[in-house]
Amino acid sequence: MTNPLFLLDPERDDVPVNSDELNTGWKLTLPSSVRRHAIQAMRLGDGDELDLSDGEGLRVRAVICDAANGLAQVREVGREPRPVTRLALIQALAKTGHDEQAIDMATQIGVDQVIPWQADRSIAKWKAGRTDRKWHQVLAAATEQSRRSWMPELSDCITSKQMLAVCRRACVHGDLVIVLHQDATDTWDGIERQVRELADRCLEDGRPRTINVMVGPEGGISDAEVEAFRDAGAHVCVLGSTILRASAAGPVALTLLSRALGRI
Repeated sequence: MTNPLFLLDPERDDVPVNSDELNTGWKLTLPSSVRRHAIQAMRLGDGDELDLSDGEGLRVRAVICDAANGLAQVREVGREPRPVTRLALIQALAKTGHDEQAIDMATQIGVDQVIPWQADRSIAKWKAGRTDRKWHQVLAAATEQSRRSWMPELSDCITSKQMLAVCRRACVHGDLVIVLHQDATDTWDGIERQVRELADRCLEDGRPRTINVMVGPEGGISDAEVEAFRDAGAHVCVLGSTILRASAAGPVALTLLSRALGRI
């Protein structure tokens, strides 16, 4: 049975996140946030196991030994490596929470990085300090839900002009940028072939590379943006015969990519 997982906050929680400082048999006091969730909400008690993580690969397997005082005993400590072939979702801001739904599902699927995008047709606006905190909370909750030891990296919000630089850097570095667009003529089959070739190169030389999936807002990506991204080296393709919502397109594409990479 897979243990429930709880994220630690190194700045707030008094628990060492360096795996060298944690040993089997060591007793630790669970942070108050973990105690509220695990013991009070989930009703875990003495003898129940749980996992703790810093969101950067650490996984501490522990068993509750004194629920009343929030004590747990460490059974196993390890740090899981990041995938060499990484998946990133470049998600356009969307209204009514469709963008947050997208990054929630993408995290559960296994995305490694999330990049907010202020597209030309985005109605929603990025409010630094408020929106990024909300997105971080969504990513953290989905990381715990999916019991991942790696929480997706949340990058700064970018504009379409900055997106052009992302496309150009990807070409130089050997990454891929895939723009999902309903009027594209290139099909998904061709993209999967390139994805497998990229994954083979990562295995051969051990150098990390990223496959970026770009999803527009409710009104779609403008023709001017599509042409500019294509000229900058992005691959524009159609995902299927039906038009998906902004909340669904990214997760569907990431699921197909994860399967092609053997991650699911």
